[in-house]
Amino acid sequence: MNDNIYLVRPVLEMKEEALAYREEHFEKGERIICGSELFDQTESYEEWLDSVTRNTSPETVNENWVVTDTFFAVRKSDNKIIGIIDLRHTLNDFLKDLGNCGYSVRPSERKKGYATKMLGQILLVAKAAGLKEIHISVEKENAASVKVIQKNGGVYERSFSHEGTLADIYKICF
Repeated sequence: MNDNIYLVRPVLEMKEEALAYREEHFEKGERIICGSELFDQTESYEEWLDSVTRNTSPETVNENWVVTDTFFAVRKSDNKIIGIIDLRHTLNDFLKDLGNCGYSVRPSERKKGYATKMLGQILLVAKAAGLKEIHISVEKENAASVKVIQKNGGVYERSFSHEGTLADIYKICF
């Protein structure tokens, strides 16, 4: 089932499906959508789209951020957005504990293997971009995400606390 997704950069034509994706998270009480490059905090899809597009290039990246590729995971059979994932090419001081990658899966599509497939696909993007390894943070209590990371070769590196929440950093080398 999970082999039928692909990663695609957000475009304006995806607006309605993207807003439905975000709304499903909000309806489940999830106000933070990991890997969404602030899609959860930006009212305007067009504004968010402009930001994530600018952040793909060293020439136009926000001066307070790093070059980042953001993708929707889309199911081939119905073009439904299943998840969102990003790849941060470098880590600044703010990101050193957050890692190179964040991801979320639509609440109604969880426990179907999509996150594992999404992470596997973003690792190919990272390798093609010349990265030798990535670091991913995960809250200690998020056992499902720990499994996703480990299935993709993640090895525990260290623990840290962020805003009172305990989390771990995993490293994936390629």
